[in-house]
Amino acid sequence: MAAEILNRFFHPEYLVKKEYRLGDMPSGPQAYKNVLHIALPSVAEMVLVSLISSIDMMMVGNVLGAEALSAIGLPTQPRMLMLCMFFALNVGVTSIVARRKGEGRQQEANSTLRNAMMIAMMLSAVLMTFALIFARPLMMLAGGDTADSEKVFNDAVDYFQIMTYSLPIDALSMCICAAQRGVGNTKITMRVRVLSNLSNVFFNFCLIGGNLGFPRLEVKGAAWASVIGLTIGLFMALATVLVSGKHKGYLHISRHDRWKFDKDTMLAIGKVSGNAAVEQLGVRFGFFIYARILFSLGTTMYAANQICMQLLNLTFTFGDGLGVAGTALVGQNLGAKRWDLSMLYGKICQRYAVIVSIVIGSIIVIFRYQLAGLYIGANTPNADQVIQYAAQTMLVLAAIQPFQISSVVLSGSLRGAGDNLYVAAVATVCVSVVRPVMAYIAVHVLGLGLAGTWIFGLSEIALRFIFFYPRFASGKWKDKKV
Repeated sequence: MAAEILNRFFHPEYLVKKEYRLGDMPSGPQAYKNVLHIALPSVAEMVLVSLISSIDMMMVGNVLGAEALSAIGLPTQPRMLMLCMFFALNVGVTSIVARRKGEGRQQEANSTLRNAMMIAMMLSAVLMTFALIFARPLMMLAGGDTADSEKVFNDAVDYFQIMTYSLPIDALSMCICAAQRGVGNTKITMRVRVLSNLSNVFFNFCLIGGNLGFPRLEVKGAAWASVIGLTIGLFMALATVLVSGKHKGYLHISRHDRWKFDKDTMLAIGKVSGNAAVEQLGVRFGFFIYARILFSLGTTMYAANQICMQLLNLTFTFGDGLGVAGTALVGQNLGAKRWDLSMLYGKICQRYAVIVSIVIGSIIVIFRYQLAGLYIGANTPNADQVIQYAAQTMLVLAAIQPFQISSVVLSGSLRGAGDNLYVAAVATVCVSVVRPVMAYIAVHVLGLGLAGTWIFGLSEIALRFIFFYPRFASGKWKDKKV
């Protein structure tokens, strides 16, 4: 009985109804292998990058303690609010490049990359200028006015200003990597981002505590290490599209190309990225308010929250990596007029998500105290309290894994189909309305601690899954044009 249930859940024969099929379907092993071919490098890239980011935070917490963890956490949402426009742009880039490859239109795929790069450079210059001028007010708005330490606030401002200088660098690198994912070159983006972040870790070691002859810059050192790592990543990303001759890849640029905005390309980017921009702005606004509410719990609980958020981001990357595979395979097969295969691969990505979520959740529950202890030095002030709060909250993190990873994968598949408006509407309502309202009730009405706030605030993740799964299974997206 159990074997039959598993067979119906995982076997491709049951994932696409017979009346939906437009041709021969791949065998079970081949279908799952096709997904892994794109997903594994992407998952490896994002997980390794997130792990390296965790090491970054561990180095700060172990050397400098809870106040420094809070200081580098406070600028996160203002910075992500600025980056959200580029996340939206990159959703369009990946989706459109994937569709153009499926249609066999290489010239238009490269035009999409060039136009997106020009948009990224212009927009990042404007946002960088704004952020540098209004750094202190932004930190106050993020919750700095409730900080129980002036040092935390001042360190947060310094960290944010230094990181802001890297905005054009980060935007351009992300744009190129997004295009490479669209054509399935996930190994390239893996190398770029992993080596970039390894450079970050090395310079963290040098600059935070003052090692190998470098000055001790503490929180500022963590910021400058990130800037250096991002710069190295940009040079590596550019190298992948500047190759000429016989080694030239599917995506390539040169100074001889037409570096002017193309009307048709801009309309396509605007159509897909515009919906994603609405989603990203709504989502980031929700995260901004949510983080401010949590910051009001105090430095100790917020430091514990930073640990749990880092682990949440790590688990998110598994879904994000599978979601990239969903976006690429759904988009490419729609371009090739095989929406039945798009549905098959989207559902296979979600099946992988279920397996991964069970494994991750189990690991978190078993090793939650050990995981929390990695992020803060045992001899730093309030370390025991931080670990206790974080370990309690990790039980909530483990419980939401099946919903979180599956919803990320399904949203990626829907984006690959061009169904961005639906994804944007659901995500905006859930994150910008449901999450902060529930968190406010938990903190300011019920007086709950960190774990209780996570239970209330993150309940919206299950709601996203409830909306995304039926939408993808319905096939309503099959006639979307991009």
